[in-house]
Amino acid sequence: MSSKKRINIALVGNPNTGKTSLFNQLTGMTQKVGNYPGITVDKKHGTCKLNSEISAKVIDLPGTYSINPTSIDESIVLETLLNAEHKDYPDLVVVVAEVENIKRNLLLFTQVKDLKIPALLVINMADQMDRKGISLDLPKLKEVLQTEIVLVSARKKEGIESLKKAILNYESYNTNPLFKISDKIDAPYFEEIKASLRGFSLYKSWLLITQDKHVDFISEASKNIIDKFKSDPKKLKRYQHKETIYRYQYINDVLKKTYIIDRSKAKDLRSQLDKVLTHKVFGYVIFATILLLMFQSVFDWASVPMDFIDATFSSLSAWTKGALPEGVLANLISEGIIPGIGGIVIFIPQIAILFLFVAVLEETGYMSRVVFLMDKVMRRFGMSGKSVIPLISGTACAIPAIMATRNIGGWKDRLITILVTPFTTCSARLPVYAIIIALIIPDDRVLGLFSLQGLVLMALYVLGFGTAVFAAYILNKVLKVDSKNFFIVEMPNYKLPSVKNIFFDVFEKSKAFVLGAGKIILAISIVLWFLASNGTEKFKNAEANVTEKIVGTSIPQSEIESQIASYKLEHSYIGIMGKLIEPAIAPLGYDWKIGIALISSFAAREVFVGTLSTIYSVGSDDEGTIKQRMAAEVHPETKEKRFNFPAGMSLLVFYAFAMQCMGTLAIVKRETKSWKWPMLQLVGMGALAYVSALITFMLLK
Repeated sequence: MSSKKRINIALVGNPNTGKTSLFNQLTGMTQKVGNYPGITVDKKHGTCKLNSEISAKVIDLPGTYSINPTSIDESIVLETLLNAEHKDYPDLVVVVAEVENIKRNLLLFTQVKDLKIPALLVINMADQMDRKGISLDLPKLKEVLQTEIVLVSARKKEGIESLKKAILNYESYNTNPLFKISDKIDAPYFEEIKASLRGFSLYKSWLLITQDKHVDFISEASKNIIDKFKSDPKKLKRYQHKETIYRYQYINDVLKKTYIIDRSKAKDLRSQLDKVLTHKVFGYVIFATILLLMFQSVFDWASVPMDFIDATFSSLSAWTKGALPEGVLANLISEGIIPGIGGIVIFIPQIAILFLFVAVLEETGYMSRVVFLMDKVMRRFGMSGKSVIPLISGTACAIPAIMATRNIGGWKDRLITILVTPFTTCSARLPVYAIIIALIIPDDRVLGLFSLQGLVLMALYVLGFGTAVFAAYILNKVLKVDSKNFFIVEMPNYKLPSVKNIFFDVFEKSKAFVLGAGKIILAISIVLWFLASNGTEKFKNAEANVTEKIVGTSIPQSEIESQIASYKLEHSYIGIMGKLIEPAIAPLGYDWKIGIALISSFAAREVFVGTLSTIYSVGSDDEGTIKQRMAAEVHPETKEKRFNFPAGMSLLVFYAFAMQCMGTLAIVKRETKSWKWPMLQLVGMGALAYVSALITFMLLK
């Protein structure tokens, strides 16, 4: 081992090989998530202590079936392994394979090995070999593949120490190519490539030639040489096809000598489970039941911690107002910052429960069955089966869901999926849904089992998904774009979910939600507090103006103070802005306060609750929670509750359809490279939301 104290390790592998589990075992709490430079693709890296002196930087590259990329995610793998000057260029590539699908996994391994980078093969899920009826001649496999091989079970933490020892010996690994491409396909052609591009190994040169675009790190001279070899695309495709065939022939020969699967000895229930979970009738019934359980849990399990958080922030706001000296700072903290942040923190339990269910479904392997099931539905509405993945992941956030459309091959399919994904109910809508449902829907039970509030929440999710599918059908008829449909989904093995993986997933997503929303809410809360705490001359003379009107009456002092606070809020800067837009939203059952919340929530949907928290807190001595204040709000003329059933349902429908997120618009512009499509989304979804909310209010009024 050299004197180098830190080595770079790249983790590569097919999807569903347990690569992420292995990454978590190696790095633990040291891992970080960022973006690859210039690309909105997650980059996960962490530190692994190998011994007392040597550590490793571990980079978890996106899952890929081949080193020849077919998507933006997969191109990251290629560029990382080709650019020797990059700071993340690996000293060692750890290729993760899964014991039951080793044939497919070895295609990627043989390609990595031919790059002449030290490579280590890790065969994961080794604990399942007996149950699957698999036997492996490990010494023979090491000899034939000319590499070190480690058997591990990432979920059971087996083989991790052996893997660390193997990593420490990386400098002794054989880096000779396994598969000499020039020996199989047109030797003179590849000799010409080798002679022309002297700065790269033969296989690196071949990979650079076969890419659709040039990578940034090669010189202009090399680009010109590569362009000459790109002049015959059909020839390149033919040679790529031959390469894949010859690699699989080589892999088949290797596995005949070293790898045996005896299904008669297998003890797993995968096939029996698949027959039920992907059944054309029972499969949908089971999926619907799981969704019902999920949305019931969002309300039932979260009610106690939410009430506690709500009361805590309300008490904290009141305590701050009394503890700090009177003045601008005390008002800012007690009426602006604390209510604003409290308006989002209260929803952490519900967000975490939603992410928990999604993480469990993914960890067990069930989510792939859902994708398979829904593919049959999607094709009828003009979308690829791969569109299901963005639509399902859109329940967390539309931004990464839209980025996930990069795996969709046809541009028309991808464009339609991008345009309809924001209809899927994301976690940012959940705070709005939760507070409105709690105000207008009684906490009753249906059939003595199901929460009525949970059923309404599920109906809103179904409404969003159904609208997305219907919109896709319309767009498929309207958009005149050439398309091609092909769908491949891998059915991973069922497995017990890893508590560690689920914890990291729920923790990271919940943290990202809170911190991302918190920054926006904090900034908006301060601005709103300023606008609500300052105003025109009428605002400054509020006490005199109100007192003048009630001279000679016997109104209690508390009522007088309430009228003064209301008068000041109405004539503040934010009140004036709200009054300007009130005529447009009054037909929907909203007042100017709700209008301000609608406008501010364009930054992020969840800001709606934080905005109302701030508005109702300014100048108020009421120590009630935000839910209690919203419930107590009344119409000044009719004296009915402002958040009654018609107005509440109108708001729910508005948020189900409206494009209330600047971040989503920005990512749509980035993915489509045009402002045309995000503007179409903004106007179209806004018009649909307004009309639908108006009809809902008129029918229920």
